Amino acid sequence: MKVSAIIPAAGQSRRMGLGTNKQFLTLGGKPVLAHTLTTFENCPEVQEIIIVAAEGEEDYCCQAIVEKYNFSKVAKVIKGGKERQDSVYRGILSLSPGVDIVIVHDGARPFVTAGMIQSSIDGCLETGGAIIAVPVKDTIKIVNEEQIVENTPPRETLWSVQTPQTFRYSLLREAHETAKREDFLGTDDASLLERLGKRVKVIRGSYENLKITTPEDLIIGEAILERRKS
Repeated sequence: MKVSAIIPAAGQSRRMGLGTNKQFLTLGGKPVLAHTLTTFENCPEVQEIIIVAAEGEEDYCCQAIVEKYNFSKVAKVIKGGKERQDSVYRGILSLSPGVDIVIVHDGARPFVTAGMIQSSIDGCLETGGAIIAVPVKDTIKIVNEEQIVENTPPRETLWSVQTPQTFRYSLLREAHETAKREDFLGTDDASLLERLGKRVKVIRGSYENLKITTPEDLIIGEAILERRKS
């Protein structure tokens, strides 16, 4: 079984407000993206990594991340698209022949673990698609355009979705190509399979598996690193 990982790292980082791609910000003395790639590099189940970088950052990513930290499993660093969905599709098209399982994981989620990767692969083998998620802690309200509450869904049915999201190659490619043909933009890769009626299994992850999006996330990230060291 051949398993490949696509790491989208082409976000614009507008919410960070620092003028630097969040993937390259330093966390514990090491770029965020390097933390993410280290887990995949050390995971024996993963044979290949495709990084999807922002246009114009491909060479920098190769030199400052891949070469500097000796990530031997990174097969390609390619240019991303307009939307994250476009970037993932470009990653799919760049995979080497014979891939059975594809893992999609945000480059800005540096606290992914080998256990999460393995659990997502196991779930994928069971249903064809699996996602890492955690139960929501807060009460969620559905509101209308006037900011008036319409209803309150039962919290026990709500999960906050993370990555990795893992799929059989054939299903993921079909879902992306159908979405592209029908001009559909989903909020994550699993939603593309869901609209085709495919089963997606939810695997409980960790609240530490946060996505570095705002300056506050860097502060939390440093605390997570310190806790893991101790």
